[in-house]
Amino acid sequence: MGGGLPRDNGWAIGDGSINPDTAAQDRADAESLYRALESEVVPRFFARDGAGLPHEWIRTMKASIESVVAPFSAHRMVRDYLVGSYLPAAGPLAG
Repeated sequence: MGGGLPRDNGWAIGDGSINPDTAAQDRADAESLYRALESEVVPRFFARDGAGLPHEWIRTMKASIESVVAPFSAHRMVRDYLVGSYLPAAGPLAG
């Protein structure tokens, strides 16, 4: 979702459009980022209960972690190193 609107696990910056004028694109992206920070991210982080816990922030962070566990796991990292680096560096195995 563009414009910094919250998702289950965070916020998107920008509306998905691409401006060939990179300076204009940078300005639009910066405005979207600052709008999301001011209206969504910072308020969610600082909205605390009586015990000082930011429940909505915690819910968002848990959803973020859950959504990226598989693609960013240590298992995937080791497999990537094995396939992309170690096996090619070893060359053909002698029989």
